[in-house]
Amino acid sequence: MKTLFTKLFFISTAVMLLGSCKKDEVKQYFEGGTAPVLTASVSGTIPLAYANKTQTGVIFSWTNPAYQFVNGISSQDVSYTLQIDVSGKNFSSPAMQSFSISKDLGITYTQDQFNLIVATNMKLPIGVQSSVDVRIMSSINGVAATLLSSNTLTFAVTPYSPPPKVTPPSTGQLFIVGSATAGGWTNPVPVPSQQFTQVSTTLYTITVALTGGQEYLFLPKNGDWSNKYAVPDKTVPGLSSGGSFLPYSSGGDNIPGPAVSGTYKIVVDFQQGIFTVTKQ
Repeated sequence: MKTLFTKLFFISTAVMLLGSCKKDEVKQYFEGGTAPVLTASVSGTIPLAYANKTQTGVIFSWTNPAYQFVNGISSQDVSYTLQIDVSGKNFSSPAMQSFSISKDLGITYTQDQFNLIVATNMKLPIGVQSSVDVRIMSSINGVAATLLSSNTLTFAVTPYSPPPKVTPPSTGQLFIVGSATAGGWTNPVPVPSQQFTQVSTTLYTITVALTGGQEYLFLPKNGDWSNKYAVPDKTVPGLSSGGSFLPYSSGGDNIPGPAVSGTYKIVVDFQQGIFTVTKQ
């Protein structure tokens, strides 16, 4: 009798343990969400001006898409992507810009920041009014099935170019002079061999033979020593291949030329205040 009781005890215990190991499965089913609504602090035009570059250009805000699962609103973080494109291109042009934004329901751009997007990144024409479209895309962890698109806002923008870091020659010309050149320090220099080609109001290039281990300067007016462009300190390493420069009247040194003689292309960028020297 005792043996039978013991067997029954172990069988009932096993059944109880097996029953306790069963778990109810709660499956999560995505039920969708509401497309975010995009609004902006300005309408029609986003102001852009160098004089106001630190001021707010535009504030974009949007609503939470409130993604739903069977057990309620999702507690997962929502990812957003702000897209900016040329109007009418359906956010598919090569100029289109995308910016990832995590969790936040808004973003603020200064006039300088938004100008950088449209002028530098999108390469819209400087000083010319263009039209851009803006929208916000939402998703959960980038999953395509959860992707929602907002309404599209359209704005007029007129990109600006900030003043050059170094004032370009008022003559619209640039020359090279110095012991590294064929003409030496003789001024006026021989032309056209030592005259730069003007690519734009702020960019000049020249391909010229340079003597290794020598120096040179840039002249805005041939035959005139009163205005020159030089480097702040010629002892700074690496200047033989380029660097920053400034008007000589601000103080400075001759530009150290390459160590090895040869033909070099020199690009002088007044917008950025830098020059580059590349062996050809």
